[in-house]
Amino acid sequence: MQIAILLYDRFTSLDAVGPSDTLGYMPGAEIVFVAERPGPVHNDSGALAIVADKALDEVTRPDIVVVPGGPGQSDQMENTVLLDWLRAVDVTSTWTTSVCTGSLLLAAAGLLEGRRAASHWLALEELRKYGAEPTAERVVTDGKYVTAAGVSSGIDMGLTLVGRIAGDRVAQSVQLLTEYDPQPPYDAGSPQKAPADLVEEWRAKSRFILE
Repeated sequence: MQIAILLYDRFTSLDAVGPSDTLGYMPGAEIVFVAERPGPVHNDSGALAIVADKALDEVTRPDIVVVPGGPGQSDQMENTVLLDWLRAVDVTSTWTTSVCTGSLLLAAAGLLEGRRAASHWLALEELRKYGAEPTAERVVTDGKYVTAAGVSSGIDMGLTLVGRIAGDRVAQSVQLLTEYDPQPPYDAGSPQKAPADLVEEWRAKSRFILE
């Protein structure tokens, strides 16, 4: 089972690594990091690079596609090479997935039209521009499309898929082995829970981040 995780300049690390470290535990899983060109691809801070094993044209029939988000997503929204690849591999994929603003790339490729989808809360309404229905849930499944909300929700998306593919016991084993037992020191992980002034501060900043 080949799992292709897309990389592009200024992706968010956990968006890619979270699904890799959950889906990769499945029996027979083959994780391949893919980008326009093979080689190191730097994350949004520039402090970390993940090596893309293969170029897009070398990965033509992955079973699962994972599209991470990140600030660099905005630069890819009209990248015909990347969008054409997403459309092509979606034809034969069993699951097409995204984390955070990665759903905007799926939407730009025309894959989420008329479908419910998640994204980072700051970018959620952007999905409407591409005919998708934004949904403020942590993980959204609509047919073979599985989209996750912001960053850390990629772990939940990975576990959700492991359960669907390999069964609950395997998914529970992955959760146990990764000791995924969130107990955050603050209850501010969504706009519904965070202080209202903090939410508004970041909404104001996002007008520049998303442009």
